[in-house]
Amino acid sequence: MSDTATSDTQTDAPTDAADPTQPDGAERRTVDDGGHSSPSFAKGLFVGELHQDLLTPYPTMARRERTKVAELIRSLYAITDDIYDVDRIEQDRWIGDEVIAALGEAGLMGLYVGEEYGGQGLSQTGYCRVSEEFGRIDATLAVVTGVHQSIGFKGIHLFGSDEQKERFLPDLAAGRKLAGFALTEPTTGSDAYDLQTRAEREADGSWRLNGEKRWIGNGNRDVVVCFARSEEHGHVALILTPDMEGFESPFRYDTMGLRGNDLRHLTFKDVRVPPENVLGEAGDGFSIAMNILNNGRMSLGTGSVGAVKKLIDLTVDRVQNREQFGQPIGDFELVEEKIAWMTSYLYGLEATSYATTGMMDAGVEDVSLESAMIKVAGTEFLWYAANRAFQLAGGEAYMNDQPYAKILRDIRIFPIFEGANDVLRAFIALSGLKVLGDELEGLGELDLLGAPVRSGGLVLDYVLSKVKRRVAPPRLTHVHPELRPLAEPISDQVVRLRESSEALLRRYGKDVRTKQLHQKRLAHAAMDITAQVSTLSRMTAAMNESGAEGTATERFIAETYCNRAAHRVERQFDHLERNDDDAMHQIARVTYRRGGSGFELYGA
Repeated sequence: MSDTATSDTQTDAPTDAADPTQPDGAERRTVDDGGHSSPSFAKGLFVGELHQDLLTPYPTMARRERTKVAELIRSLYAITDDIYDVDRIEQDRWIGDEVIAALGEAGLMGLYVGEEYGGQGLSQTGYCRVSEEFGRIDATLAVVTGVHQSIGFKGIHLFGSDEQKERFLPDLAAGRKLAGFALTEPTTGSDAYDLQTRAEREADGSWRLNGEKRWIGNGNRDVVVCFARSEEHGHVALILTPDMEGFESPFRYDTMGLRGNDLRHLTFKDVRVPPENVLGEAGDGFSIAMNILNNGRMSLGTGSVGAVKKLIDLTVDRVQNREQFGQPIGDFELVEEKIAWMTSYLYGLEATSYATTGMMDAGVEDVSLESAMIKVAGTEFLWYAANRAFQLAGGEAYMNDQPYAKILRDIRIFPIFEGANDVLRAFIALSGLKVLGDELEGLGELDLLGAPVRSGGLVLDYVLSKVKRRVAPPRLTHVHPELRPLAEPISDQVVRLRESSEALLRRYGKDVRTKQLHQKRLAHAAMDITAQVSTLSRMTAAMNESGAEGTATERFIAETYCNRAAHRVERQFDHLERNDDDAMHQIARVTYRRGGSGFELYGA
């Protein structure tokens, strides 16, 4: 599920019954942690474990929730077909209060909020399924509603007190009020821990807030969850409302895309925040922010699924009806390759996205790596798919009366916000390496360069564990028998991920934190392993339900995706040993010293 820019880019048991305590939730599965102390599919890969019970059988929504989701999607299209005018929204630079009101009346502004607060009570899977359709309709619509639900009031839903939920959620779920999420600052972007906005506790228990935030969607609206640091208490999350004295939104940003998304600069000058507006406990602010973003990244992944489906629809119509050289352009191999790449990669991304939401619905607490994976894979796949669709539309795509230019402008921010993708790659790799490092007793006390040579006991442990993994590698067994040839290579991939990760830890020790090219390779290998397992789990469920013959076409697409993903994994491992990283480093430094390219063929 990686390297989308390259030309190569791309369960037998019945599902358990729905949990009666979750009337509208996704169907639940028993979580088997495979003996590891912290059940996490992706983190387990780094220590050579394959927690297949977390992804198999493939999760499904309960029948009642599927019905509710279908009704909500029908309502969504009824609204957008009637009053959602993309051209007007671009001109007015706002999707319109009437659109927000209509979405709220239809129950689309509080999808996961409990029914006791006026919401729909959807599971994470149900919420993301509706979010997929937001993304399919229009990126601006997806972002405005996503800022509101995925991150805006998510903190109140997850961490709010009963009183806070009763006070805020009914109006937010009904769309009578809009929510924002204020984390980014002028000097703090990817390094979200190092906030400069300050909040200090007063003698009466209130908090005094000073600082500024930038690029905040819905920042001038009704409720803003803001994050700050306290010298005494650490990070704190505060619920702000526009009537608080000293809280201002001095200007709106003029953006390249998402023109209908109201993006604001916020300033706080001695804003008094009452104690009842503290979210969670003082000191929990950073953890709350990261939990919210983990949730938001899932809907970005499924929103990308929806947007690519729209691009494929546009492109197929184009290439089948546009003729050149006496035949439809869709008959040319270079066109077919682009369509096939989009279709096959979409299958794997969709499988992985809903496998991740299914894990959350099943009670798996740690899906932080998986949510980062689908955000990275989904947003970059969408960007490259849009470029291919643009290319196939030819010169017409360059005309503003066509949808392609707006799509490109809108989605370019996706790999940047809610965690820049390169930062998330490092997060995936270093989180996995940390789990492995914690398991390797004594590693931290060694000079890791050449450590196996100087520490006989550690060499013995390393050799014995390697032999054990090779003799009894982790195996993916919960797949349809006809899919086992695709499952078998995954065992070797997991073993090799563990061994490659351990080799890097022993070679670089704590300096592995600076080896970002290696981190990227490990992250992409783990992403593609996760995607293969998710795809095989999805395909197994389809074959169990409809039989091998009834799923032949789907199976062919899944096989193609898995074969390509397996090749990408092997390439990542090979590049750990054979690469031109040093040359890239040196060329970059030369370029910095010259203040630019510095090599003019024809000097002035």
